Amino acid sequence: MNALYSLIAVAAAYLTGSLSFAVIVSRVMGLNDPRTYGSGNPGATNVLRSGSKAAAAVTLLLDAAKGWLPVVLVQWLGPALGLGEGTVAMVALAAFLGHLYPVFFNFKGGKGVATALGVLLGISGWLGLATALTWIIIAVFFRYSSLAALVASVFAPLYYVLCGGIAWDTETPITAAIVIMAMLLVWRHRENIQRLVAGKESRLGRKK
Repeated sequence: MNALYSLIAVAAAYLTGSLSFAVIVSRVMGLNDPRTYGSGNPGATNVLRSGSKAAAAVTLLLDAAKGWLPVVLVQWLGPALGLGEGTVAMVALAAFLGHLYPVFFNFKGGKGVATALGVLLGISGWLGLATALTWIIIAVFFRYSSLAALVASVFAPLYYVLCGGIAWDTETPITAAIVIMAMLLVWRHRENIQRLVAGKESRLGRKK
């Protein structure tokens, strides 16, 4: 029965993650599909290039929420159902992968920064806040959203391992999930890395 509950939780997390709010919010607010301009990425940063800060903010919050909600629900309800840290880790990855490869949008999703942040906040509030602060510092000083995301993604697992006082017998799956998310974030930003090296990456606040 525990395995069934775990499977249901993972499937629900993936379906929740598959809700591409950049596209949904843009449609509701009468904006162009974010996949048709700028970087073509269905995420909050590209929605910002539409000129609507409100749409970008709503997209950011909802993309983060869909990563946060499945994780905290399993943490809150899981113990009564016999679900442990392994299920938390799988649900975290499922929500993140849903954003990257959404079943409702032909498996073409965003890069996962906001959703990953939501997942980290669900795992631990301090972990999410530390990662978000890292993103903000890099973004403010360098004005590159992609660079901020790359630096924050690398530091997230380090924060968890070095400062969390983790118990390796119970929380190794969560550590592995955070590392996998970091690797996927770097992979999804490979084109941004090339543009950063070439000096052609778009800065925050600049419309394409």
